Amino acid sequence: MHNETAIQNMTETATRGSLFRRVWNFYIEGFKAMTVGKTLWAIIFIKLFIFFVVIKMLFFPNFLASQASSDEGKAQYVRHQLTNNK
Repeated sequence: MHNETAIQNMTETATRGSLFRRVWNFYIEGFKAMTVGKTLWAIIFIKLFIFFVVIKMLFFPNFLASQASSDEGKAQYVRHQLTNNK
């Protein structure tokens, strides 16, 4: 009975409104009807957080901050590395 109501709501929504509104409502209604999918989306967002935040902090430290504290000092360090290292 619940699925019939959800399908009827989706059908009614699809017949009125702009294209953007119909597409938006299609995805919203589909997401509300999901059970396992919500858990999968949560796992996806956790993985993205790990990829972009944790891994960045571990593998891409702020190297210039360890070489100089001011912007001018960082610029001098980069200039020195570019001109004197061969």
